[in-house]
Amino acid sequence: MPDLLLELFSEEIPARMQAKAADDLRRLVTDKLVAEGLVYEGAKAFATPRRLALTVHGIPARQPDLKTERRGPKLGAPDAAVQGFLKATGLKSLDEAKIQRDPKGDFYIGLIEKAGRDAIDVLAEILPVIIRTFPWPKSMRWGARSGKPGSLNWVRPLHAITATFGLETEEPDVVKFSVDGIETGQTTYGHRFLAPASIQVRRFEDYEAKLLDAKVVLDPERRKDAILTDAKQLAFAQGFELVEDQNLLDEVAGLVEWPVVLMGSFEPEFLATPGEVIRATIRNNQKCFVVSDPKTGKLANKFILVANIEASDGGATIIAGNERVIRARLSDAKFFYETDLKTKLEERLPKFEQIVFHEKLGTQAERIERITELAAEIAPLIEANVEKVKRAAILAKADLLTEVVGEFPEVQGLMGKYYALASGEDPSVAAACEEHYKPQGPSDRVPADPVSVAVALADKLDTLIGFWAIDEKPTGSKDPYALRRAALSVIRLIIENGLRLNLKPLLTCAAQTVGDHLRDPELDREFEAAQTLDDALGGDSRVDELLEAERARSSNDFGRSDRKTAAVLDNLLAFFADRLKVQLREQGARHDLVDAVFALGGQDDLLMIVRRVEALGKFLDTDDGKNLLAGTKRASNILAIEEKKDKRSFDGAPDAALYGLTEEKALAKAIGEVKTEAGAAVAKEDFAAAMSAMAKLRPPVDAFFDKVRVNDDDSKVRENRLKLLNEIRSATRAVADFSKIQD
Repeated sequence: MPDLLLELFSEEIPARMQAKAADDLRRLVTDKLVAEGLVYEGAKAFATPRRLALTVHGIPARQPDLKTERRGPKLGAPDAAVQGFLKATGLKSLDEAKIQRDPKGDFYIGLIEKAGRDAIDVLAEILPVIIRTFPWPKSMRWGARSGKPGSLNWVRPLHAITATFGLETEEPDVVKFSVDGIETGQTTYGHRFLAPASIQVRRFEDYEAKLLDAKVVLDPERRKDAILTDAKQLAFAQGFELVEDQNLLDEVAGLVEWPVVLMGSFEPEFLATPGEVIRATIRNNQKCFVVSDPKTGKLANKFILVANIEASDGGATIIAGNERVIRARLSDAKFFYETDLKTKLEERLPKFEQIVFHEKLGTQAERIERITELAAEIAPLIEANVEKVKRAAILAKADLLTEVVGEFPEVQGLMGKYYALASGEDPSVAAACEEHYKPQGPSDRVPADPVSVAVALADKLDTLIGFWAIDEKPTGSKDPYALRRAALSVIRLIIENGLRLNLKPLLTCAAQTVGDHLRDPELDREFEAAQTLDDALGGDSRVDELLEAERARSSNDFGRSDRKTAAVLDNLLAFFADRLKVQLREQGARHDLVDAVFALGGQDDLLMIVRRVEALGKFLDTDDGKNLLAGTKRASNILAIEEKKDKRSFDGAPDAALYGLTEEKALAKAIGEVKTEAGAAVAKEDFAAAMSAMAKLRPPVDAFFDKVRVNDDDSKVRENRLKLLNEIRSATRAVADFSKIQD
């Protein structure tokens, strides 16, 4: 079957847009092909700095013919309705229509046959629409046509469109169409400097090979592999190791069509600046990689750049130009770092009083005060030194006001650690300045030092309770304050450090401190305006009245109103439960086991929940577990039916005097023993022992259902047996709600 080759050749496409643009092109074209009945075999899209390309192979030469039936008017309908039906279906007369018998009357049915079109004609129709409506995040118009209505918007000026379609064994046809005066053809262009001449191409294999000869590597993955391999080899040849950076590699591969790897250097004295600052400077300003000395693990005074040209001087001029820029930028970074060292972190803190964290949540200074107070509450619970925790919480955000972090925000926290150590702070305090931001994602490291953990938990819990208090919760896919990530970070901090913490008391404490700093922006603005007016008039305005209103509002505020606070805390705890479910499912835990444990309610000890889920999973993998689950669900199903029938529940202890069968007595005895044993095990948080106790229910439950008829003719015996079944359900709820578990 025929293949499609499409290339859109333009000026420079920003590297950050290339991957998505290639995916969008593939998706838009293939979705439209399928919608038109042209089911293809495969498709792949590519991007370079100057082109988007797409190959779709295995496209049928024609659309399939379509036959559809259209229901018309009833027999004997008015002539206008009949004529409309004939026109819509293309029938010459009613003699060509079928008649469909129906209880409501007989109807005419018209058979509409639509012949499929040639695929090349379909492509000529859909491709210009896709090009004109392409979803660039930013686009432009250019040239003389830009002022005309309907002129093309594209990311950069579009110069040529290649579009061919045909069998591999034959000369392909050009898919004829034009966009904004640009006619399709078979002409493309190679590397801007190394091979700028036009190239005639036929199909994808021919196109890719000719581009390679013209110094263009079409596939971005091949460019990445070439850059990484050459960079590693060049570093190794000089006795160094490449410091790999996947994000930078992705970006650089989008800046070049013919990657040429070169090495430059800078003065050794710049190595006195922290390595992370050097790396950020070289990466951000020149898109270059750094290298390290394998003997020391520290950065070397070398860097690796990726050029887009094979220079006649071997790249000497390119290297020299990059060295000049990097030398200047490193000089700036060194100056920023040395300037920062002259001012201690603690001396920067007063500035936070003038910086608003959020208009409803107060200043950064107030937030630091809240984090410090909450961290001090957490510290003894996780055996952290309270004074170190308080010191770390006070200093943790201070590096946000430094010159280096202002220039390179990605090193926030890390610079706090360096500056704290330089000021003689305790190593744990310094480490917490960096680590309180962690973990920032599923692959990020979780801090283990108790001081870092206490501050990290306080920081994230304050964020969560604050935005819950002002009703700025995540909605759908929107989460502007990264609150889902904050909750998952809390979960990882607790679970991976094996911490026994009850969240509700901590959140209650956080709620009280947040409530002290909540703001009403509208009232604050009115208050400030009144003060200004009062000063201008030299008299009495509404300042006192507004102040009283502020006090009244504060006295009923979040954190002080038990009712409002409880509602917010319950909602936030439910959010944590949902995030923990997500976390456990991603780790392979069965979602129904998670639901079975959470169904018990009132649980805010995340570590205990996780251990309970793990123990339940292991138990249900055994024969005892599977059979007990089956028996418990059978009991629950019977109870559900009978409770619905009688419109009542069967709570309460069974009457032992009504036990007439040995199996009833044996089950009742086993339930009593298991309740005691499992309850004691759960109290000790020995969930494996609790499951072992539950396993003892299996034989008497099996025997009960084999020998006992629950719905006895004697109503009292029936009720008593149903109460006994309820005891099974009650006993198993010591560890989980078995009704939530799937068979």
